[in-house]
Amino acid sequence: MRIPLRRAFQIIPEGEHVFYIESVDADEKFGKLKVNMVTKEGLKHTERFSLLDNKGNWNDGALNAFSYFAQTATNQYGAEDIDPVELVGCYIKAEVTHTVQPNRNDPTKTVTFVNLGNKYPADCFEDGTTATLGTAEQPTQETQPTQPTQANNMADLMALLNS
Repeated sequence: MRIPLRRAFQIIPEGEHVFYIESVDADEKFGKLKVNMVTKEGLKHTERFSLLDNKGNWNDGALNAFSYFAQTATNQYGAEDIDPVELVGCYIKAEVTHTVQPNRNDPTKTVTFVNLGNKYPADCFEDGTTATLGTAEQPTQETQPTQPTQANNMADLMALLNS
């Protein structure tokens, strides 16, 4: 059985990038919001917002940051409120910076955090192309791995389980 390999994790390089907002995950009970984004090259980034404090009140700092993010992504600076799912399908251009800190578990190593700085509205990727919902860059027909049949998959799986 041949198993297709995926690209290893890549950190988004510093500089300006356009992101496509693929999905939004909201936990209303705890006021947590995750905005899942991808670049044209398929590099993924998640912006996290903790909109409520531990007493259930609005977290003003996070609310201000999310408000600016949402207004910039939708290019609607006069909006009063937003349902976070309205961000899906929007583009946002942002300046990516890195913050390097010591690893909590192993002080001899470091961890790099990707931060979004200045943000600008965007209608598409830099080259004028747009994304398909759920994916920014699809493999071409020549680069797609061949798909084994279901019968072959089951036979290979059974062979692995029995060995």
